Amino acid sequence: MKAIVQDTYGSPDVLELRDIDRPTAGDDQLLVRVHAAGVDPGVWHLMAGQPYMIRLGMGFRGPKVYVNGSDVAGRVEAVGRNVTRFQPGDEVFGTDPGTFAEFACVREGRCAPKPANLSFEQAAAVPISACTALQGLRDKGQVQPGQKVLIIGAGGGVGTFAVQIAKSFGAEVTGVCSTAKADLVRSIGANDVIDYTRDDFADGTRRYDLILDTAGNRRLSRLRRALNPQGTLVIIGGEGGGRWTGGFLERLLRARILSLFASRKLIGLSAKVNQKDLLVLKELIEAGKVTPVIDRTYPLSEAPEAIRYMHEGHAHGKVVITVD
Repeated sequence: MKAIVQDTYGSPDVLELRDIDRPTAGDDQLLVRVHAAGVDPGVWHLMAGQPYMIRLGMGFRGPKVYVNGSDVAGRVEAVGRNVTRFQPGDEVFGTDPGTFAEFACVREGRCAPKPANLSFEQAAAVPISACTALQGLRDKGQVQPGQKVLIIGAGGGVGTFAVQIAKSFGAEVTGVCSTAKADLVRSIGANDVIDYTRDDFADGTRRYDLILDTAGNRRLSRLRRALNPQGTLVIIGGEGGGRWTGGFLERLLRARILSLFASRKLIGLSAKVNQKDLLVLKELIEAGKVTPVIDRTYPLSEAPEAIRYMHEGHAHGKVVITVD
């Protein structure tokens, strides 16, 4: 089969389209014929091997899993002997390493039946980004109907899901984004949009019950100024930072220290995709409350360009790789 592989860490130039052996499903896995695979920041970090801390689990000198990709949507080709919920021919979506390929193995507990009203390309955009948004709002943020919620990075992969999910919980949603993404954020249901190139959401004139920061490049002290006294800030990701720990871990440590001296809650989120939450998202999608936003699709052979475009941060929603 054809797959996007890498032998070393580095820029998208280390990725190559090669013929490799088709994988075999383990006892608790599905072998999925891949129709589409989502592109998220995680694939860039695994490709680059940065921050260096991730190499402790992925291989310090070079990646142990040399086929990139995580999100997937496709048809089940075969199932392991312990699999009970799926059978060959089922259409599924989920996540596991190695999905930038014609076939991928996915654990049963990390996939679910594909939403009936989505294409494979749309379904592949969902798992990691939408689970991150759901867990950030529902679990960490404990969002409630009528609350004022601020989504920073509302036009990105996680942000476009977060706006719609927060609305489905009955929140009053304000999205922060660039001028180019303002119309998109309004179109997916935001009650208000703040263009960060023109206005400062932390100028003290507006305060929010919950802030979901998906952009990860603003100072925590500044974000706190936009919170109500008992409000909650949920941090997702982080730019910059040291080569060893990266921006997210550094921001998480600062958040824990600041939380000791304030009534406001500052919480970091490292999302974990699971079947239960994928089924929640499937229900929201089939009810018409959440729709994936896709900026561009690329064929498998152009996966390096897809990752490069996603990493630039200009995508309106998600980037997806299609596999013929």
